Amino acid sequence: MIRSLSPADLDTVMNLWLDGNEQAHPFVPKGYWRAAYEGVRRELPHADVLVHVDPETGDVDGFIGLTGDYVAGLFVRTDARSHGIGKALLDEAKRRHRALTLHVYRDNSRAVAFYLREGFTVRSEGTDGETGAAEYEMAWDADGDRPGFRHA
Repeated sequence: MIRSLSPADLDTVMNLWLDGNEQAHPFVPKGYWRAAYEGVRRELPHADVLVHVDPETGDVDGFIGLTGDYVAGLFVRTDARSHGIGKALLDEAKRRHRALTLHVYRDNSRAVAFYLREGFTVRSEGTDGETGAAEYEMAWDADGDRPGFRHA
């Protein structure tokens, strides 16, 4: 089941955020994520956050955060990955938006492959000014690829 974030979900969602970032981005020092933790915790309730709830346990096992048409993050609990949760969350975001954009670290090959499989295209390449890591700006459009987009 997918629903909106509730205040009771915040601790779980923040643990998913921290664990997911540290696992998926070993090329970024862990201290970066830990230093950002409180700021993200303050801002998260102001974003459009959808959570996926495991129907058997009632536990939140994934979430997607959106700011307008921008996907600020998509995280799934480690032991729940590759079970369609990320796709379900992204499909719900696509249902609600005609177009989506996001940034993903180039070296996060699992995430890059996921977004390409889900119809996103690379719009540009750059460097994250805060971490120095190479990243892609990717986009999805309900009407198909926009001119100038290309696959990685």
